Amino acid sequence: MQDDDLYAIWPLRLARGSGPRYRQIADLIERAVAENRLQPGDRLPPQRGLAQRLGIDLTTVTRGYNEAGLRGLLDPRGAAGTFISRRAEPAALVLDLGMNLPPPPLGCDMQELLRRGLARVMGRQDVHVLMTYQLAGGSAAERAAGAQWLSQSAEPVDAGHVLVTPGAQAALAAVILACSQAGDAIVSEPLVYPGLLAAAEQLGRRVVVAETDDEGMTPTGLERACRESGSRLVYLNPTLQNPTTRTLTESRRCDLLRSAAACGAQVIEDDPYRLFLDAAPPTMASLAPASVFHISTLAKCLTPGLRTAYVLAPDLDSRAHVLASMRSFALMATPLMSALAAQWIASGAAQDILDGVRAEAQARQLMARRVLQGAAVLTQAEPAEGIHQWLALPAPWTANALARAARDEGLSVASSDAFRAGVDAPNAIRVSLGAEADRAQLEQALGTLAGLMRSRPQPPRAAMV
Repeated sequence: MQDDDLYAIWPLRLARGSGPRYRQIADLIERAVAENRLQPGDRLPPQRGLAQRLGIDLTTVTRGYNEAGLRGLLDPRGAAGTFISRRAEPAALVLDLGMNLPPPPLGCDMQELLRRGLARVMGRQDVHVLMTYQLAGGSAAERAAGAQWLSQSAEPVDAGHVLVTPGAQAALAAVILACSQAGDAIVSEPLVYPGLLAAAEQLGRRVVVAETDDEGMTPTGLERACRESGSRLVYLNPTLQNPTTRTLTESRRCDLLRSAAACGAQVIEDDPYRLFLDAAPPTMASLAPASVFHISTLAKCLTPGLRTAYVLAPDLDSRAHVLASMRSFALMATPLMSALAAQWIASGAAQDILDGVRAEAQARQLMARRVLQGAAVLTQAEPAEGIHQWLALPAPWTANALARAARDEGLSVASSDAFRAGVDAPNAIRVSLGAEADRAQLEQALGTLAGLMRSRPQPPRAAMV
């Protein structure tokens, strides 16, 4: 919006006897926002230009803008100018330590990256094409971008084996449908990503548990579970596992792959947190490319809003089977978001966001260790990486009791029951560090949680009748 257009819808009249002029400027901004004459994202006139138009000194306008900023009305963006901020949403009743989301990337202006990325997409692609049905599995450019992204983890990657999907949950469901029949079993660890449990239930599959040790699933446990259940599909989240944060060593990965091959089983390698680890072992897909479906989502390392995940299939036939399965419930990934993801990867913006998310996540991990020290046992070894922690609770707390007490304090945490695959759950909770955008608010939430864990559970309140 040009300054003249803005002045037309936002008439500025300073009146004598109506209080200090700087405060009148802030009041006029506030009134215009309340009356929807100024919208979130509108750019205000430069301070010097406004001072000239009003015939007042620059300092008064600066004070007026500062006052409006203190009221939460403005979003200063340096050389880009001063903008009307987004309207504040009603304060959340719960501080979210339960949802596993990446934190805001440190040092990245996501609004500017989004604006620039979409502008480039719109400049290079026909809008009609972006707004209509697309080939399922992604365009050649999108699959090439997926191959480039996956090459950080599993080299070399053939773009012909890559499938673009609308998120990891859709990818997981499609692979399960392609590789199993109704009533079949899927082998997993006792504590597992809840999305697997939900997908298995909805698709009529069973989840059976393999034996684990301190590192994770054991090869003998995998073979026994496959033999007893007849399963030909194994699910693993081998790097910074959700929820336990364990990472399988390269030797354990090789042993598990040999055991799976001996059972004629294929492996789903769900790897959303791999890029948080500085020295991650080789992917299972790179160790046994003929028998592993590798799923890599952008939701955990960049932003969930992209709704984009990549599947690396063992070969063209298996890719075609997964694609056919996905078409039964999701014809395609959202074209605009897939194109944006591809543009960000090609331009290097995705790497910048990843670096920022990693830096912020590391800072939050260190803060969480400091705040929670002595309140619970953190199972993750130093250095702390990833976006969640797995806390073994002190007696006499139980996971469900603590989750209820936390909710009473305005916090959400994930009880171990949410990850239980048909076995007794340990006395632990998962704490997620990315959902709260503000680091200070996260620290406050963690402090409240630490205080709870250091206290004793309160007996249930008697009902009033």
